[in-house]
Amino acid sequence: MKPHDPHMDWGMKNRYLSVFNKKSGRTIFYAVDHGYFMGPTTGLDDMEKAIHPVVDYADALMLTRGALRSAVDPWLRKPISLRISSGTSILNEDLLHEGLAVEIEEAVRLNAAFVAFSVMVGTPTSERDTILEFSRAVDQAERYGIPMLGVVAVGRGLNRDARYLSLATRMVGELGARLVKTYYCEGFERVVDTSLVPVVIAGGKKMPEKAALQMARNALDAGAIGVDMGRNVFQAENPVAMMQALAKLVHEDGTVEDAYAYYEELKAKG
Repeated sequence: MKPHDPHMDWGMKNRYLSVFNKKSGRTIFYAVDHGYFMGPTTGLDDMEKAIHPVVDYADALMLTRGALRSAVDPWLRKPISLRISSGTSILNEDLLHEGLAVEIEEAVRLNAAFVAFSVMVGTPTSERDTILEFSRAVDQAERYGIPMLGVVAVGRGLNRDARYLSLATRMVGELGARLVKTYYCEGFERVVDTSLVPVVIAGGKKMPEKAALQMARNALDAGAIGVDMGRNVFQAENPVAMMQALAKLVHEDGTVEDAYAYYEELKAKG
């Protein structure tokens, strides 16, 4: 799958390509936006420490406007994927019932390369609202030439299998996302093959470092164009080493064994 739509105008294409490694054609998003619905999260108590210097080894940083303003060095030369959806917290029964929380003009002021919005497909009370709000957000983003990262958000009681994830991923692309973040699953090739736009995988809950690297390798082999990881990086024993190991895997097409050995080597050096 090509990393971009040839029909993008120059500004849109420039922002879009800014998150990709020119040599590998792949991307690593570093996601630290969890606090907007989870509040204080293990590993993100000190946002500045969680972000720097880990982000130096990623291709893009995904976070909220509050975290960007308070914890990111303005000298940072990494593209920003700005979280623009919100609405409910982790305490909500449906988990997320989101709408447009940040207007596109704010994303422009904050120099965002991407905007990110979670879409709840299949939930009984929030599906219609989030789909319509997402569509409105895409309209705004396209007007200003900012690509949309559509996030497939899985609610409680929904299976993360190929049938569901291919449905949700395809819908988000049909509604106008330029890139889709979704979960890895068995049969992930179908999710990628039926998507209209490139796909990156979400890291999800914390797992052992080698298991996270294996998931990333499996997703890349199935056709994913990159990874969007948070907890499996900032909750790792050594987050900087974990991000460097991911870069070896994603951009150097390394094996899981090589990437994990690299992680262990860097961790030992402190």
